[in-house]
Amino acid sequence: MTERRTTGEPVSIGDALARVQAELGLPETDALRTVTAAWEIVVGADVAAHARLEALRDETISIVVDGTLWATQLRYLEADIVERANALVGSSVAQRIRVRVEPRA
Repeated sequence: MTERRTTGEPVSIGDALARVQAELGLPETDALRTVTAAWEIVVGADVAAHARLEALRDETISIVVDGTLWATQLRYLEADIVERANALVGSSVAQRIRVRVEPRA
């Protein structure tokens, strides 16, 4: 259960956003930015051409790929992807991946 302020004191926007992010299972904003910026390092250049980071929430990296072959490859690399993402961020923001196939038009 979430702790509520009862003192009537104002809360900074940063603190309020951090609380909402935690309640929604979202990582810190810097963690998402870091993983997004280094996506090619996390999954590798070949995979990055076919896979994009969709979300990082509830310790799950959600990835969209353009074909079933790439979905299979990512599932095979799950432990490596989670390890690299966590190493980049410096904390355990991910424990698993979820892969969704969305073929290119």
